[in-house]
Amino acid sequence: MSKRSRRKKLWRLQQETEQPGVQQEAQPEETEHYTGLKGVYYRHYKILTILPLILLALALFSIALKFAFTGDFVNRGVSLKGGITVTVSGAPIDAPELREYLLEQFPGNDIEVRSLSTAGAASGFIVDADIQTKEGFDELLAKIQEKTGISSPDYYNVAVMGSSLGQSFFKEILIALGLAFLFMAIVVTLYFRLWVPSIAVILAAFSDIVMTLAVFNLLGLKLSSAGIAAFLMLIGYSVDTDILLTTRVLKRTKGTVFQRTIDAMKTGLTMTVTTMVAVLAAMILTPSEVLRQIMIVLFIGLIFDIINTWLQNAGILRWYAEKQATRERK
Repeated sequence: MSKRSRRKKLWRLQQETEQPGVQQEAQPEETEHYTGLKGVYYRHYKILTILPLILLALALFSIALKFAFTGDFVNRGVSLKGGITVTVSGAPIDAPELREYLLEQFPGNDIEVRSLSTAGAASGFIVDADIQTKEGFDELLAKIQEKTGISSPDYYNVAVMGSSLGQSFFKEILIALGLAFLFMAIVVTLYFRLWVPSIAVILAAFSDIVMTLAVFNLLGLKLSSAGIAAFLMLIGYSVDTDILLTTRVLKRTKGTVFQRTIDAMKTGLTMTVTTMVAVLAAMILTPSEVLRQIMIVLFIGLIFDIINTWLQNAGILRWYAEKQATRERK
């Protein structure tokens, strides 16, 4: 072969490897014999891909049931529904006993009492009630003072949210959440310029949010404005690991698709587990209920992110990349 022919061949190879998102070289045959969990992950990846989809279907069914029975798809707190929140510090009490007492005094109202703690030690309590009238507020404060003996305003803080304002706030936050998800999907699609990998990333992020919301409801937690912020953060965390996986599998050429998936998994799991440890520490130690709800949402979401990224998204990507490699060999 002449020098000119070799240069032409080299130029064609360079043009092929510079095409974005295209498998850059024929995939080597998988010859390594995997054992243990890695062997299961290697041989049964299609079955493992189905498991997150089943979880997603169950989560959607759970949310649909809640909407059918309550008219709302999430347990909304006072800040999103309207009502009064009384925060009392420096006075640890028996929260279940106070809640039972208040429910007897205000039958028909939704009242929750939560204990505040600092580094595991009780330091106060919070009363949330969907009471909407001024007379109701005054009567609730009087009953709390009567039961706990706390009468000085220095010990408690009162926050009131009107029902129309809470409803309006909730709608605006949902719009913001939807726009954030839409822009994320557009950026991912433009970056990879391939439908299947882009849809896999978007589906994983969507699954993280839906599954987290379903568990949030099942735990009986009440969503506040801080919780909505946590779901916004969860979109970022979800896409982070999915983009890492997709980039490693589609953009790199060293090794087989499965080997690149395992390589991405080592980095991704290290990132996720490290974040979970930090979130867990904050969730246990913080005295703030706002921060605790953010950490609970993130912790649940990160657990589902491991499942959806490394079973669902990785399975779809492997199927797609190996199919592309087979077409190229033909």
